[in-house]
Amino acid sequence: MDESLKHTTFKGIIWSSIERFSVQGVSFIVMIIMARILTPKDYGLVGMLTIFIAIAQSLVDSGFSQALIRKLDRNECDFCTVFYFNIVLSILLYIILFISAPLIAKFYNEPILTSLTRVISFGIIINAFSVVHRAKFNIKLDFKTQTKASLSSSLISGVLGIYCAFNGFGVWAIVILQIINQIINVGLLWVLLKWKPKLIFNLESFKNLFNFGSKIAVGGILSTIYDNLYLIVIGKVYNPTDVGLYSRAYQFSTLPSTNISMIIQRVSYPTLCRLQSNIGELRRVYNSYYKALALIIFPLMGLMITIAPNIVEIILGSKWANVIYPLQILCLALAFYPSQGLQINLLNALGKSNIYLKIDIYKKIIGLLCLIISLPFGLIWLCWGQVIATQFALFIHMFYTKKYLDITILAQIAMLLPAIFSTVIACSTIYIYNNFTQSGIEQLLIDILICVLFYSISSCILNFKEINHLFNL
Repeated sequence: MDESLKHTTFKGIIWSSIERFSVQGVSFIVMIIMARILTPKDYGLVGMLTIFIAIAQSLVDSGFSQALIRKLDRNECDFCTVFYFNIVLSILLYIILFISAPLIAKFYNEPILTSLTRVISFGIIINAFSVVHRAKFNIKLDFKTQTKASLSSSLISGVLGIYCAFNGFGVWAIVILQIINQIINVGLLWVLLKWKPKLIFNLESFKNLFNFGSKIAVGGILSTIYDNLYLIVIGKVYNPTDVGLYSRAYQFSTLPSTNISMIIQRVSYPTLCRLQSNIGELRRVYNSYYKALALIIFPLMGLMITIAPNIVEIILGSKWANVIYPLQILCLALAFYPSQGLQINLLNALGKSNIYLKIDIYKKIIGLLCLIISLPFGLIWLCWGQVIATQFALFIHMFYTKKYLDITILAQIAMLLPAIFSTVIACSTIYIYNNFTQSGIEQLLIDILICVLFYSISSCILNFKEINHLFNL
C-alpha cells in the first residue's frame, strides 16, 4: 500500500472509529436512561417493526452506494441517477407500508402498531435523501464530516427522547427519537457536503450500477430478513416482552461486534477496491485487516460475556435480569460476525457480487433450519441456534476466500487462534476473580483492567508479531 493511501486509510479508521463509538456511546447512554423509564414491551413493539423498515431501507439503497464506491470512473450523471431513483423508490415503499400498517398490527394482534408503522416508516423517505451524500463521503474516506453530523443528531435527538420518556410518552418516545435523529443527520449532511443533484437521470448509468448493486441489494435484503426474522418469530410465537428482552440483548451484543465491523468495512471497502487489480497487495492488506479484527473483537466480546450479569444489573436494573443469558449467547455468536463482513468486502471489491449473493443464500438456508429446529424450545435455544448458524457461515466465507485469494482455511483459522487463546486466558482470570468479590461498579472497572492486562501479556507471549502488526496498521 503506497504512503498516501496508507495515510488516508489511517485517517479513515480513526474518524470512522470516533464516529461509531461517539455516536454509539451517546445512543448507549440514552438507551440506558430510557430503558429505566420504559418497559421491555415498549422496546418490543418497536422491535416488531424493525424487519419491515430494514427491508425497505435495503431496497432504497439497492446496493447503489457500494456500486458508486467501486466504480472508479464514476461521474455526476451516476450520482444524480442514483439520487432520483432512491427518492422515488422510498416514496413508493412508504405508501406500501402506510397501506399495510393495519395488516401488520393484525398479524401481531397489537392495534397500536398501525400508527407506529405509519410514523416510523416515514424515516425511509428521510434517509433516501442522504444515500448519495454518504457514498461521496465514503469514497473520499471522509468520516470526520460524517462524525459531525451523526454525533450532533444523536445528542439532540437523545435529549428529546429522554424528555419524552420522562413525560409519559411511552413507546412514542422511541419513535420521536428515531425520526428527529434522521431529520437532523440528513440535514447536516446536505449542509456539510454542499452537493445538489442536477436534473439528470441516465438509463444506461442506472443499468450499469444496478447490474452490480442489485446482487448486493438482494444479499442485503436476505441478511436483513434473516437478522430480523427472530423478532418476528418471537413477537408472533411468544410475546412483546420477549421481543424487548431479545432486542436489548441483541443491541448490547452488537455494540462491540457491529461497531468494529462497520469501522473496518467502511474503511476497508474503498481501500480494497483500489487494489482490485493487484492480487498480491490485495492479499497482504486483507490479511492486515483480518488479523486486526481478530485482535480487537475477540477480547471485547469475551469481556462482554464475562461481565454480562454485572453490567445488566448496574445499567438496566433488576427488571431486565432475564436479558443476561441471551446476551451472553449472542455475544458468542457475533464474535465471528466482523470477519464475515470483511470477507464480503473482499468479494465485492473483486467484482464477485454474484458470489456474495450465493453465499448469503447458503447462510440463510442454514440459519432458517437452525431457527425452525430451535423454535419449540424457547428464547434461549433460539439464541444457541444463532451460534451454530454463525459457525457454518464462517466456514462458507473461508472457503471462498481460499478460492479467490489462495489463503487456505487452516491458515485463516490460524490467524484467529492467538486472539482466541489470549481472550480465554484474560476472561478466565476475570471469572475466577469475580467468584471472590461482590458485584458493583468497582468490580466492573477492575474486570476491564484485568482483561486489558492479561490479554496484553498473553498476546505478547502467543502473538507478538500480530500485536506489532496491529500497531503498524
